[in-house]
Amino acid sequence: MTGKPGSEGDLLDLDNQVCFALYAANRAVTARYRPLLKDLGLTYPQYLVMLVLWEQARLGRLTRVSDLAARLRLDSGTLTPLLKRLAERGLVSRARNQHDERVVTVSLTESGRGLQDQAEQIPGRLLCGIDVAPERLLALRNELRQVLTVLEGQAGASD
Repeated sequence: MTGKPGSEGDLLDLDNQVCFALYAANRAVTARYRPLLKDLGLTYPQYLVMLVLWEQARLGRLTRVSDLAARLRLDSGTLTPLLKRLAERGLVSRARNQHDERVVTVSLTESGRGLQDQAEQIPGRLLCGIDVAPERLLALRNELRQVLTVLEGQAGASD
């Protein structure tokens, strides 16, 4: 990038910002999920919570709210209302640890486990409408994970 005003390499051009490309891509992907998740009655953030819970259940692990928040990179102020709505729908249950009331665990209900069967079709349906080779999407996912690792490592070092 040259940094010259008006040039293709202007540092402050919106289209030259990696952050904007990530932001716009995130919004576009979330919008693609919306109609697919409508049949499940889930929002995209609720879907992400359910993905983690299905994964943890498959591994036979108990899920603490703090672990769920860390995995999803959400604070408790964002996660708590999501869990409350999922509990109201009967998809999850929350319980305080008997030995330490500060620890809250989340588990799938029978309805929550049953929703997994319907959800298994979503990744395939999403990819069906995207004209990008699966290898490119996997490479992009891996690259984004590496960038995230670097960024989170730098954030931890500056805290």
